[in-house]
Amino acid sequence: MKPMIFVNLPVKNLPAAMEFYAAIGFTNNAQFTDETAACMVYSETIMVMLLTHDKFSTFTSKSIADTRSQVQVLNALALESKEKVDQVTEKALKAGGNPEKPVSDYGFMYSTSINDLDGHIWEFFWMDPQHVHEEEKQTNTSQ
Repeated sequence: MKPMIFVNLPVKNLPAAMEFYAAIGFTNNAQFTDETAACMVYSETIMVMLLTHDKFSTFTSKSIADTRSQVQVLNALALESKEKVDQVTEKALKAGGNPEKPVSDYGFMYSTSINDLDGHIWEFFWMDPQHVHEEEKQTNTSQ
């Protein structure tokens, strides 16, 4: 079995959150979805669990952060091209997300940053694979 990541997010309106994530390319796994939680799948190894505040509270004794005014976590999702970054960002904004910061373009890396409906920050980015391989070669050569 490949390692998998499940990002667990507290949400105020589960159906609205499901629609938002569906709009940016996630699909729902009904097997792990009920009136308190929804499993939204991006790939075979990346899932987002959307949990009502009541459900989320059963997993922790800590209070839920108000992500509209506090940063809880930055989620970054690598995409295959600059165009895909722009497409997903556009879909997120149309689905009710808000920009977090302007586009960053460093040539070898391109990224955007949005807040979902509950204020959770998502960075969508592309990194030039050639640049990554050049960095790896330099690191391996200097060791």
